[in-house]
Amino acid sequence: MHPDSCGETIKINHTNVRAMARTKYVILLGDGMADIPLSELGGKTPLEHANTPNMDYIAKHGRCGLAKTVPDGMPAGSEIANMSILGYAPEKYYTGRGPLEAASMGVALSESEVAFRCNLITVADGAIADYSAGHITSEEAAELIASINETLSSGCIRFHAGISYRHLMVTDGIGASAVCTPPHDVLGEPMESQMPEGEDCELLCDLIRGSARVLGEHRVNVERIRAGKNPATHIWLWGQGRAPRFPSFEEMFGITGSMISAVDLLKGLAIYAGMDVIEVPGATGYLDTNYAGKADYAVRALKDHDFVYVHVEAPDEAGHAGDVYAKVAAIESFDEKVVGRVLDNCSDCVIMVLPDHPTPIPLRTHTADPVPFAIYGHGADSVPAFDERSAAGGSYGVRIGSDLVRLMIE
Repeated sequence: MHPDSCGETIKINHTNVRAMARTKYVILLGDGMADIPLSELGGKTPLEHANTPNMDYIAKHGRCGLAKTVPDGMPAGSEIANMSILGYAPEKYYTGRGPLEAASMGVALSESEVAFRCNLITVADGAIADYSAGHITSEEAAELIASINETLSSGCIRFHAGISYRHLMVTDGIGASAVCTPPHDVLGEPMESQMPEGEDCELLCDLIRGSARVLGEHRVNVERIRAGKNPATHIWLWGQGRAPRFPSFEEMFGITGSMISAVDLLKGLAIYAGMDVIEVPGATGYLDTNYAGKADYAVRALKDHDFVYVHVEAPDEAGHAGDVYAKVAAIESFDEKVVGRVLDNCSDCVIMVLPDHPTPIPLRTHTADPVPFAIYGHGADSVPAFDERSAAGGSYGVRIGSDLVRLMIE
């Protein structure tokens, strides 16, 4: 049984926050959970169809609304949406996805350097078939990126291995203004029609094409093909930018913060925000992630932090795969193993649950539509369940994503 209230709600201000910081704050984020009504689910969205008693409890006993996490004119990327939810207006602070991931990987950037996200992808019959090379393991990927770095790096370009298919290329400024497309946005499209354009595009395209020669006969790929897995046939470059400058989360809101995520992007956001990054064993950023471990580590983090942000990537991965039933299963696992465990152990906290953006199954990529959110601990409205249509009737109305943290604490 979850309690009907979270106790005394304290209005926080920056002059006496230390003396008053009895309330703790938790954001529980299921990446890409929002969707559109699907015929496979009888006209329901995955959130409406899934069994989510814990998120429904938060909606029923909290207050709901819709959040616009992607500002007009900006791409509907997880970097934009999560930056917004964390309280940093992307219009002011966003410089690119690459530098955020570089921070998580411990790669320091000089003022002149540019960091690119570097995926390992699968190209089949000339088309981009898989943005993740079959969710290649980090161990396999490290070997491939080492070969790429040995063959394609130079005095002005270097490669760094990350997690699974997510890696990094750093240049001395090359390609800063190139137009590059995320591979998950163009699945099934001919590779050559989606190559980088604009500044230094010829060099970037040569790197992508050249990677095929390095990877084609690599032992890792030979073994993956033999095992019936997608090989990593190419690198793919996108999301570039220079290092941003953030005020710290504590300076912004007067409370200490921590981040739990398996994804370098989220860890990088936390590092630039001066938050503590908490590593959870078995957290993969995929459908097999350690859901319960994330919840347990979040509860533990609240002993010495005022705020914890728990990010779960699994629903988004299912959305990109176009797998409706995997998405429903990921949402249900998030609800049971993350939201439920946090509710059971943090009944006196202010808790917000939401996705960062929709990842509709038919599109297999992100959209910028507003997402549902619910806050438990600031009274209740009449919303009966946590989903897109129900939250639209909540008392918060439509809010800007970068206002959500302040809405929680004030």
